[in-house]
This record gives sequence, C-alpha cells and structure tokens, in this order.
Amino acid sequence: MMKLLFVALLGLFSIPLSWMGNFTEAQKQAKITHKQILINFSGSDWCGPCIRLRKEILESESFEKYAASNLLLVRADFPRQKKNQLSKEQIKLNESLAEVYNKDGKFPFTVLVDENGKVLKSWDGFPDESPQAFVSEIDKLRK
Repeated sequence: MMKLLFVALLGLFSIPLSWMGNFTEAQKQAKITHKQILINFSGSDWCGPCIRLRKEILESESFEKYAASNLLLVRADFPRQKKNQLSKEQIKLNESLAEVYNKDGKFPFTVLVDENGKVLKSWDGFPDESPQAFVSEIDKLRK
C-alpha cells in the first residue's frame, strides 16, 4: 500500500523536461544517443504564439512523454523585458544558432535536426495541430 502511494505521489511531481541552451552540447549528446534535436526559437515574454506553443504543445503530456525518450531539446529564447534578460554568453549562443537555423528571425520557429545538424523539418509559427499530431509528425521523421 505504501509503495503504491509513493509511486502515485512521484507521478504528481514529475520533473519537467530539460531544455538546453547550448546546441553544441546537445549535438555532442545526439551523436552518442542518436537522438534528434528539436530547436525552439522563442520570444518568451513578448510573443503570444510562442507562449501558446510552449503551453499547448511543448508542455503537453504527450509531447513531454515522447520527447523524454526520443529527443534532445534546445531553446533559443529572445526575451525583451529587462527582468528576463539572459546572460551575454547565452545571448551569443542563441544568436549564433539563429544565424544557422532562423536567418529570418521568425517567432515562434521550431526546427527538427538530426545528430549532424541537418534540418529534417521546420515549423514556422504555431503548428496548427494537436500535441499528438505534432508528436506523430516528429515520430514519422525519426524512422
């Protein structure tokens, strides 16, 4: 009975997915694990569709469950409010990543790449699909 209660409580406090800020580190891990990398370009404190994408799809149970075992996640955030400013180092990392994968500066912009950095698919704006459809689209590209 105690074990069952512990397992149930553990489910309530599941650890949120870890989004990395360094694409180079993600790529090193991807080469070892052979996982794909999902890059999300976001304006977390000013871009309405970015906030909606995060809340409705990227933080959905189906996406998180899938991503935990199949993807490495990188977020390149470009906040505007002073209180949300990133370190100079992180700003540089995000800008470098945008130069390669988001030259037009679109928000939100999501890119799926393989372990070598080759673009497999990109989503310009808020994907007009359910979290399950988004996951299944990614899964098809994995095979």
